[in-house]
Amino acid sequence: MQLQQLPDLLHYGESKDPVRVEFDRRIGYFSMLQNHYHASCELYYLFSGERNYFVKDSAYRIRAGDLVLIDSNAVHKSTDSGIPDHERVVLYFSAAYFDEYPPEERALLRKPFTRGSALLPLNLQEKLRAEELLLSLLRELHDRPPGYRLHVRHMAGELLLLVARASGKSDLRPRLQPTPVRLKIAEIVRHINQHFAEPLELDELARRFYISRSHLSRTFKEVTGFGFAEYVNLTRVREAQRLLRETRHSVTLVSELAGFDNFSHFGKMFKRLSGASPREYRNMDRPGGAAD
Repeated sequence: MQLQQLPDLLHYGESKDPVRVEFDRRIGYFSMLQNHYHASCELYYLFSGERNYFVKDSAYRIRAGDLVLIDSNAVHKSTDSGIPDHERVVLYFSAAYFDEYPPEERALLRKPFTRGSALLPLNLQEKLRAEELLLSLLRELHDRPPGYRLHVRHMAGELLLLVARASGKSDLRPRLQPTPVRLKIAEIVRHINQHFAEPLELDELARRFYISRSHLSRTFKEVTGFGFAEYVNLTRVREAQRLLRETRHSVTLVSELAGFDNFSHFGKMFKRLSGASPREYRNMDRPGGAAD
């Protein structure tokens, strides 16, 4: 079975499974609207088409045969590049997946997700092997013969090992230099990531980074796929989620520490981006919750 013979949609696994798989064939133009970060590590391979991909604080132009590696809880978003139609497969690896390996092997398999660049260049031999593994995995998910779950886990492990070895070689390969505009936006994104708890206004950042307000607003959206306010709110909500998981601070204090100066606005943004209120989120993550 070839890639073209697969259905347009093929998914495997539930949210708490060690490995999940998503294959999608999308016709026309498509941009991500939700799920901008998650606890799993993500391996994204583009079979066909072109995409713009923003990960953490960098933007990439992704073409067929490119591999993107996204660490857990890293903000990311893919958007259309002006070219319609694409086919992609995504594998999600939970922390529990890596915990099954001894420390040395765990470190080897996790390392590619924490490297400086989310885009991992593959040579032709590596691309062919990666597609061979992915197609074998997808065929199993389509046909579901006895033991197909074992095959999926085995192919996923083989793919991670291939990626880990390719990652070790990638530093020896030449890299394309980003444009001045992308470097400027990356600098602004890093500033937001570091100063989300402080007031962040478009006008002030435009003055700080010597760029006009309108140009900053337009290029920020073009490079990252996020509107300026959307990204600031997302960054603050992500920090609020961390505080709700890891501390017993009141929801009001969490709102302030995450950079929201209006509690009502915090509640609306949190529910919009998380699908639950702050108190509901804390109770889901920590049975019994905490007194607020």
